[in-house]
Amino acid sequence: MYKILTLDKINPQGLDHFPSERYETGTGYTDPDAIILRSSNLHAMEFSPATRAIARAGAGYNNIPVDRCAERGIVVFNTPGANANGVKELVLAGLLLASRDISGGITWVNTLVGQGDQVPPLIEKGKKNFAGSEILGKTLAVIGLGAIGVLVANAAQLLGMNVVGYDPYISVTQAQKLSDKIHLARSLESALSGADYVTLNIPLTSGTKEYIDKGKIMIMKNGVRILNFARGELVNNTDMAEALEYGKVSRYITDFPNENTLKMKNTICIPHLGASTEESETNCAIMAVEQIREYFEKGNIVNSVNFPNVEMDRTGGLRIVVANRNVPNMVNQIASVLANEGVNILNMLNKNRNEIAYNIIDIDKQELSPSVEQNIRSIDGVFMARIIS
Repeated sequence: MYKILTLDKINPQGLDHFPSERYETGTGYTDPDAIILRSSNLHAMEFSPATRAIARAGAGYNNIPVDRCAERGIVVFNTPGANANGVKELVLAGLLLASRDISGGITWVNTLVGQGDQVPPLIEKGKKNFAGSEILGKTLAVIGLGAIGVLVANAAQLLGMNVVGYDPYISVTQAQKLSDKIHLARSLESALSGADYVTLNIPLTSGTKEYIDKGKIMIMKNGVRILNFARGELVNNTDMAEALEYGKVSRYITDFPNENTLKMKNTICIPHLGASTEESETNCAIMAVEQIREYFEKGNIVNSVNFPNVEMDRTGGLRIVVANRNVPNMVNQIASVLANEGVNILNMLNKNRNEIAYNIIDIDKQELSPSVEQNIRSIDGVFMARIIS
């Protein structure tokens, strides 16, 4: 029986995908086989030797010490794309909020409480203060064409916008989903320079921190509107505040408020609602559960952020999975242990990610001595070995 520790509120429809005869879920385990979480911070957590996997029901994973987990042989998963539609819809709402002073108008209308019959004429007189512009025919630059970026680009094009996409690392899968009406920019500068609106849909890494700064803002049109539903740290807040103050940027919409953004002129702060839909929470939980099951039951790794992604169809008898440092002669040493036990390898797949290598090995036996797993683990450089029946 696998014990799954749940942190935060994990959607029960997702947890129902764990078969009850093989898995149990709860909040009180001190030695779980796996952990599912959303926003809990695990950086100070001491992991049990029993813990083999952590799944984050969401795309971001800054709250998980992925490198330390890798050293312990703990595979960390995220759920990219599971909440993509929810974020896409909020980005579209952000486009409209950036174009029409909807939030300002609503705030003003609520000040008219108590005016009685004067409310309608006051509204007619004051509505001119909240006029805006339409998005039809305007140019939107979508920076990042992953699962969310492609959905945003396609939807905005259907709303009549001219859409320019930029992503030097776009995958074949996402490129195939992108409308042929979307123009792909060859450089970030060309994407930014002609845009009336810019939306960020890229991950936060050491290379993308403060991605939007004074230099990139100066490339943009005067009066550009910028939307950030990806990560708050992608924007240099000091440079953004300055650009908003003198009108270079006319609106900034962010789903990641902080003390600085709350003080910025012409900024609409949304309380991190991108994935806050019932559907997104369900999809993320289901994907996290399925990834853990795929790993425990088949040894396959899908959507890991610290291990290589490895999948192999099952053949033969037992399956052995091994994680080790990506150094020479490891495969030969593992094969030698099996050969000494008279084991014939039917199929094998080895992949690496930076300093980590992961092996899936199908063998011709239905039973193995417990010493085999221990002998593989004793190889210098191996930090995880598991036999799957």
